[in-house]
Parts: sequence; structure tokens; C-alpha cells
Amino acid sequence: MAVPLIGNSLAFREVLEATNLVASVDSAVLLFGETGTGKELIARAIHDAGPRRHQRFVAVNCAAIPSGLLESELFGHERGAFTGAVTQAVGRFQAADRGTLFLDEVGDLPIELQPKLLRALQEQQIERLGSGGRAMQVDVRIIAATNQDLPEMVEQRAFRADLFYRLNVFPIRVPPLRERPEDIPTLVAHFVRRFAERQGKVIDDIPDAIIDALRHYSWPGNVRELQNVVERAVIGTSDRTLQMPSTDRRVALPTSSRRTLAEVECEHIVATLRATNGVIGGWNGAAARLGLSRTTLISRMQRLGISTPNRVPNPSAAPRRCAMDGTRRRRPEADAV
Repeated sequence: MAVPLIGNSLAFREVLEATNLVASVDSAVLLFGETGTGKELIARAIHDAGPRRHQRFVAVNCAAIPSGLLESELFGHERGAFTGAVTQAVGRFQAADRGTLFLDEVGDLPIELQPKLLRALQEQQIERLGSGGRAMQVDVRIIAATNQDLPEMVEQRAFRADLFYRLNVFPIRVPPLRERPEDIPTLVAHFVRRFAERQGKVIDDIPDAIIDALRHYSWPGNVRELQNVVERAVIGTSDRTLQMPSTDRRVALPTSSRRTLAEVECEHIVATLRATNGVIGGWNGAAARLGLSRTTLISRMQRLGISTPNRVPNPSAAPRRCAMDGTRRRRPEADAV
């Protein structure tokens, strides 16, 4: 069954175009973007649209499995390979044979395991732990994902350059939700419909004030956070009109809905600078994310009164407010989900 990908913004249409372009070939794909942006959904969509759609899609989260067990999880093991290995085990590579293997959070792969993964990708061969070096042929399409800056990790020698280049054949950047606010009404309607159906409710009215408040929140948790907020709202709704918890600062209704273009532009730039730790240039800097040249972005920042160092030590130290004509517009703070 095909995975629904929801969004009609320019930023998301570019992702869809890239997804459709690479689906028909077996090239490795590297999805990069913040946590909660839907990278696994994109990976499943690539699989579902390609020639391997009738075979298995196997996902493994490299950050969720202890490093001592990850090699066995990926490649399998023979009986007696280590203490507790009482039976033979099939690894994720073998399970995905003729299908797709999705390596989520690949940046968390232990450095000592990276050469074995590289060999498996290059040779399409794996060796189970305890097999005595007997190789097994597999046919696997690889899609990897990360929320880390892999080129920076390569420079710091925390990630092998040869493995990065092997994975980075066709990179796709999945944009954060704050860069596609025009998709929020459609996403909210989708989640409301889904959760209302699960809970046996009929909710067919979503107030404009709620949509406006959701559009102007920065969404550090991205689509996953939006989904959680909508699910809580549906749980607390008792009639056909969606009701948001009054204690949820994400959807605190603005005192005025009138916002100038300069205010919107300023807040969008500041949100992007926060996401990049204040980095303006570079392949994943604020300028690239905004589709601007570095000099153009600096010029707009000067015009809007936005200042930031070249690199901020942590996101909490990045700019939080826009300075407009000597005034500051307050933004809602993020809550933990």
C-alpha cells in the first residue's frame, strides 16, 4: 500500500519530485533533515513507487540498538557465535533481500562497524557472526537517513568518508515544518480525520483561529509534534468543532491576527537561523535552506535588524525574537512532547 505524502508547498513539492525521480532506480538515497520531518515516510514512498514494491521494506534504527548488538542485527549470526546465541538468526540485510533496507539515524552507526557496512554495500555480500568468513550474496536497495551533519562528522573523523560517499549518491533534504507552514492546514485536517475516526468521533469544523495559531508556531518537533498536538486536541473535543487545550502554549491565540510581511519574513529567517545554530553559509546553512545566497541573506538580516554570530554554541543561544523598528515580537516557547 502506497504511503500518503501530504503537502503542496514548494519546499515539499521539491521533495516529492526528487522521490519520484529516484524511485525507479536502485541508487542509494540519503535523506537528511531534522527529527520528526517524516524521513521514514519518504523512504517508504520511494520503496512503494519502485520496482521492489512487492518485496520487503525493512527498517532498522541505528541509534536504538546497542552497539554491541548492532552487527548481529544487521548481518545475523550463527548458533554459538556468542554467549546467548542459541539459534541461528537472520539479519536485516538478509531479511531485506530483493527489497529495501532503511538505515535510520545512520550517523549513530559505531565507527568500528562502518567498514563492514561499507563492504556489504559495495559487494552486496554479508557474513553472519560466527560463520567463519562464509559470505552470503544479497540484493538490497539502501536508503539511509540522518538528522546529523555527516560532512562535519567526516571532517571530525566520526564518520568514514568512503561510507558517506557510498550513501550520498542521491541526497534529499526533507524540510522542517516551519519552512512549509502552508501545508499545516492540510496536515491538521488529515490528522483530525484520522484520530477522530479511531476514537469514533465526528469532527468536521476546524476554527480558523486554531489554524492561524498552529501556522505561527515554530514546531521544533516538526510533523511528529504537530501530530501529537492534534491527537491530544481530538481526545479533548466533545462536539463537531475541534477544541485545543487552553494550557497548550503552542496554540495560544494571538492578540492580533494582523502581521506585516516584514514581521513574517523576520520570524522565518530567525527560525531558520535557530535551526542551523546560527550558521549562515555552507551546504546546510540558513542561506541554503532559505534558497538565498549568503550575501543576500546577510543583507536582509541587516535590513530587518537581525544579528547572529557565525556559529552559536547551542540552539538555545540562537536568536529567539525579531527586532522590528525598535520593538520585539514575542514568540511562543516550545514545550516538551
